[in-house]
Amino acid sequence: MNVLFKNPETLLHMHEGPLGKYIDCYAAELRAEGYAQQSAEFQIRLVADFSQWLAKCQISAPQITAEHFQPYLRFRAQYRRPGRSDLAALKRLLNLLFRQEVIPEPSLPVATPAEQLVDEFRLYLRQERALVSATLTCYTSFVGEFLADRFGTGPIALPALCAADVTGFVQRRAASIHSKRVQLMTTALRSFLRFARYRGDLSTDLAACVPSVANWSQSTLPRAIPPGQAELLLASCNRRTAVGRRDYAILLLLARLGLRAGEVTTLTLEDLDWQAGLITVRGKGGRHSQLPLPQDVGEAIADYLRNGRPQAASRCVFLRARAPVRSFKGSQAIGSVVKHALSRAGIDSPRKGTHQFRHGLASQMLRQGASLAEIGEVLRHQSPQTTAIYAKVDFTSLVTLALPWPGGAR
Repeated sequence: MNVLFKNPETLLHMHEGPLGKYIDCYAAELRAEGYAQQSAEFQIRLVADFSQWLAKCQISAPQITAEHFQPYLRFRAQYRRPGRSDLAALKRLLNLLFRQEVIPEPSLPVATPAEQLVDEFRLYLRQERALVSATLTCYTSFVGEFLADRFGTGPIALPALCAADVTGFVQRRAASIHSKRVQLMTTALRSFLRFARYRGDLSTDLAACVPSVANWSQSTLPRAIPPGQAELLLASCNRRTAVGRRDYAILLLLARLGLRAGEVTTLTLEDLDWQAGLITVRGKGGRHSQLPLPQDVGEAIADYLRNGRPQAASRCVFLRARAPVRSFKGSQAIGSVVKHALSRAGIDSPRKGTHQFRHGLASQMLRQGASLAEIGEVLRHQSPQTTAIYAKVDFTSLVTLALPWPGGAR
């Protein structure tokens, strides 16, 4: 507080009202989360003003709830222009009061019948099927859409479901998503309908009514990023800035080691063995693998850790650049890094995702003479069939298998 506000009268004014004793803790949290001085000062002034409003309304700290936010913000709007972060600052205050046991845990909104059923399905998948969190999110998302499409926010009458409800939803939804996502959707629906029958909510096997999606094995080519484009993306990072150093290290991990986006987000400081030159990768299904850490990748990560990574309690290697400073929420953040790099490099590519680097690494290894078994080992494939798709882009080997054109060469 003394760093932000020098005037003793201002400091005294900030500590007035029922929130006065908590304002220092609030300011400390803002500083720990990396907020800029101007942003932190604004939020602290807002909380101090809220405290004075509470005093006028004779509301004590233990009585504060989220229901007080809107009346206060309407009152504040009479003399101060509303800000986009006003409500977020008050919610942060509420979380602080809860952690300090000043108020009870804020009550959650009442779940709809569909949300309650989805939560029960999620519990079943976690406890009985032992599925990982990413699969849980995928399955429950599609099931929630299906229930909302059929029942809305009203009561859930599963016995009223019929085959036309299932096939109709699949046909409508399949028109707007990729074929791979359609496969996931149909798998999720089958799992849910079997769960409903297992509970006795369905008397007929509607899971058998879920349409099958045509997906011929090895029917597509790996969509690899061209080598020249990968180098352009790396060169587009401004390594004189903290964000540039971070993005450069992330792109190198994708390009040199073929890491998945989720594996980059979960990488921790303990996963880097600098003495042995190894990196531990947390892959699918909770499997851990160790890979050699290339020199250029290690130098890029070290440069970010020394000169770009903000101080934070998180042990993840890569952190958000903006406050609140914390680890990435999910793999979408790595995809965003790639999209911004494509935009900076002026590359108009139909492929915006991170997996193209993984395919690019495999294609490069093929050109350098690596076997499919070696590629599968680097990419940490569990089945040789997963790696077999890269045989389609091994043109050197395919030429030797090509039959001569009837009637002679043309």
